[in-house]
Parts: sequence; C-alpha cells; structure tokens
Amino acid sequence: MLVQRRNSESNQTSVQVPTIKVRVKYGSTYHEVCINSIASFGELKKMLAEHTGLHHQDQKLIYKKKERDSKLYLDVAGVKNGSKMVLVEDIASRERRCLEMIQNAKIEKASKSLSQIRLQVDKLADQVTVLEASASRGERITDNLIGMLMTELVKLDEIAIEGDLKLQKRMQKHQVQSKQRNLTEQRPVQQQPTGHSPSVVVTTKWETFD
Repeated sequence: MLVQRRNSESNQTSVQVPTIKVRVKYGSTYHEVCINSIASFGELKKMLAEHTGLHHQDQKLIYKKKERDSKLYLDVAGVKNGSKMVLVEDIASRERRCLEMIQNAKIEKASKSLSQIRLQVDKLADQVTVLEASASRGERITDNLIGMLMTELVKLDEIAIEGDLKLQKRMQKHQVQSKQRNLTEQRPVQQQPTGHSPSVVVTTKWETFD
C-alpha cells in the first residue's frame, strides 16, 4: 500500500489546493461530498459520518473495487473530481467498538468504586486514634470499625474487574484485611465481673445423747 508523505507547513508552497466533489453510494442513497483533493480517506469518512450517521470507524470505503485504508490520501489513490465510491458498514469493526465501549465503561465503574472504597478505608483508619484516646469506649468503637471494614471487603468482592485493576483490587483487599486484623488484636479483652465470692457459712449442729 502506498502512503504519501506530506511536507510540513514550512515547506508547503503557496499553490492553492483544489476542492473536489466525490459521489458516494451508501445503500440506495447517493451523497455528494466536497473535500480537499489531498485529504485522506479517513477525513472523508468523518465527513460521511455527518451525512449518513454511520460512525467513521464502522465505515469501509470502496474505490475502484478496492477497500481503501483511512490513512491513504485521495490524490494518491487517484481520486478526482466526480469520482464515485461505495460506502459499506463494517459490522466486525462496529462489534469490536461496541465491546470496547462496554469494557471501558466497566473499567471506569470499577475504578471509581475502588477509589471510593480507598477513601472510606482511609477515613476508618483515622478513627483508630480515637481508640487510644477513649479507653472506656474502645471496645464499642473497635467493633464498629471492624464491622465497617467488613462492609468494605464485601463491596470489594462484589466488584467485577478484569485487567490491570485486578492488582489494585487485590492490594486494596489486603490493606483492608490488614487493618481489620490489627483492630481485632487491639480489641480489649472483656473483663469478667469482679467482686467478692459469695461467703460460705458452715454450721455445725450438735446432737445431745442421753
């Protein structure tokens, strides 16, 4: 495939580049598009997307019975004023693009969920200092924090992740489990009620024998 290399703007001459009109058939409809003669097929596809509603990545442009690459320039392919082309939908490309969009949406949602959990865990970690300042309430606060961390673990397990985010999820889960384990170790041991044992009174009953 031949690809024409364009010169930089500093090397371009002042010669005006002509505009050409091409006729593109899509289904049973014809579209006439005016475009720069040195534009690429990719640029033509973007213009056709406005006319047809077909995404430029889902298009195949057939010129002289050959599909043309988006990076190929019109003049290099021999396109002239009045040239005719055929536009068809690339079903495989559309399906790949849709799957990619769905996958990206899942990744974005999972990444957002991980960020929210990370912020919540950091807040819970800050509350650990409260335990040191309030020994009398320590057991209750510790139990609450452990329960909150358990909630975040459940949320982590519910996140469906593929690719690079799986490592982030694993690291975040390890962090939550570590904090939960530390809090469990800091939980005060419940003291048994203190007090005097019940007094045992031993009585002796004497019997008198005649």
